[in-house]
Amino acid sequence: MSPTLDLARELIQRPSVTPDDQGCQSLLAKRLQAIGFRVEHLRYADVDNLWARRGDDTPLFVFAGHTDVVPPGPRAAWQTDPFEAVVQDGQLYGRGAADMKGSIAAMVTACERFVATHSGHAGSVAFLITSDEEGPATHGTVKVLEHLAARGEHIDYCLVGEPTSQERVGDVIKNGRRGSLNGVLHVHGHQGHVAYPQLADNPIHRAAPVLAELAATEWDRGNEHFPPTTFQISNIKAGTGAENVIPGELQAVFNLRFSTESTASGLQTRIEKLLSRHELKWNIDWKLSGEPFLTPAGALVDACHAAILDVIGLQTELSTSGGTSDGRFIAPTGAQVVELGPLNATIHKANENVNIEQLETLSQIYEKILRILLS
Repeated sequence: MSPTLDLARELIQRPSVTPDDQGCQSLLAKRLQAIGFRVEHLRYADVDNLWARRGDDTPLFVFAGHTDVVPPGPRAAWQTDPFEAVVQDGQLYGRGAADMKGSIAAMVTACERFVATHSGHAGSVAFLITSDEEGPATHGTVKVLEHLAARGEHIDYCLVGEPTSQERVGDVIKNGRRGSLNGVLHVHGHQGHVAYPQLADNPIHRAAPVLAELAATEWDRGNEHFPPTTFQISNIKAGTGAENVIPGELQAVFNLRFSTESTASGLQTRIEKLLSRHELKWNIDWKLSGEPFLTPAGALVDACHAAILDVIGLQTELSTSGGTSDGRFIAPTGAQVVELGPLNATIHKANENVNIEQLETLSQIYEKILRILLS
């Protein structure tokens, strides 16, 4: 057993399905207060958030993460109770082990060791922890950032503990993320009997060529930092369930993960122009989940490279692939943002787990990053 493992187990044993924190943040606050952090509990709507800071000087280095987890799904799919935090064959099993209670535990123990040897460290260290990352993400990090901005607190460096590694902890870090644009397309027809199609207007038939064209469109070719923008239809709904009724409306839900070669407004314009070329009645509800961001080579990226090389002798890979994270809210404030965490192979799956040794290695990497930037 180790302090990192012990804390990770304590966190996992609290069933904090989004947005219910289940006391995780109070546990973290107690640990951080013991080493000199000033703690604020910030609750917005039904979401708990924690802001804890040690020091008043710049630069301000922030560990960002979330205590909420996705639902575990059917118990029968798990070999152990998802909230028991079982250690077996060198792995820690439980919902949130990799995403991201293991990372948070590693952050805390890294800070505890760092403060023990660098009590008068340069700058400031802080934690921004929310219970709204796996949910709508409207009353979590966004609200805390508004609170900080109102009193003039600016983040210089931010490390988000999302699981980024692929084969070995530290082999991949995210120094950016693609943007995410969601759309709900409504194609309007006229309901009728399938035996009398001349008296109806089938929105499925109307929409099929449009959806095919959207799926085949090249939106951009990406660049040296980002892969090309992708378009994916995630849900289609139409009909009454009866086999003899032509539906009156089709609804298609889609998402674009876009690079810095495209903009949300530009993508919307292209899609709307494409729809207008076809003979159909339509409207779209748009939702922008986040703009793309990129942290190029600089103090934070260099510190991550150096720390990983020093601790495990590995040259890490920079990547902008994958989904979104709360980094999309922090980067626009001008902060340098990276994501670095454990293996992502089991996140959101049954039997989610993290390797115990690699969890301790992650804590050592975090501590080394603090030493490079703040000592």
